[in-house]
Amino acid sequence: MKELSFLRIEHWHNFLLAFIPLFIAIDVVGILPIFMSLIEGIDRPQKRKIVQQSVITALSVSIGFLVIGKFVFSVLGIEIYDFKLAGGLLLLVFAIKDLLFAEKDKRSITATMGVVPLGIPLLVGPAVLTTIIMTVDTYGYIPTITALVANLVFVWLVLLKSDFIYRLMGEGGSKAFAKIASLLLAAIAVMMIRRGFMDILLYLKKTS
Repeated sequence: MKELSFLRIEHWHNFLLAFIPLFIAIDVVGILPIFMSLIEGIDRPQKRKIVQQSVITALSVSIGFLVIGKFVFSVLGIEIYDFKLAGGLLLLVFAIKDLLFAEKDKRSITATMGVVPLGIPLLVGPAVLTTIIMTVDTYGYIPTITALVANLVFVWLVLLKSDFIYRLMGEGGSKAFAKIASLLLAAIAVMMIRRGFMDILLYLKKTS
């Protein structure tokens, strides 16, 4: 019983550790201004359809990347520490871009807007895919997949209630949250780069 209780605690601990970086990388509140500008003038049923389309796309791409990601690595001869370094640098660039540069461009309304640009790359872009690979390597598949699904359920709820949330936070509050999320993402990127270097040093020590 004690062992089972310990395993449950460890599972929830890993779930939370996987949930937080994914939550920061997705940054659903930060993309609210973009979402609101994209759906302006769209009626409620069509808005609901677009939200469902974007969440299903984000989940499908993420799971697909989880399934074939490491296989692609083995084919190309990429080690996990290579991806940690590259992913960390990529996340850092994304975070710095969000922190230092202003608004993203508005995109025109299309029939597949839920797929592109909402599903990809706004909800699941390179930053999220990088974070998924890192969390799988660190915490395992089950905590990562549960954290991903939980995040996307939260995304679905936030986007459906976007009118109310955006009015509650205001444009300034939403932008402020986006900047804080970008700062945290930069810190996570530095952590990934540090861990990548540590893994390389450990590998060199073992092979020397």
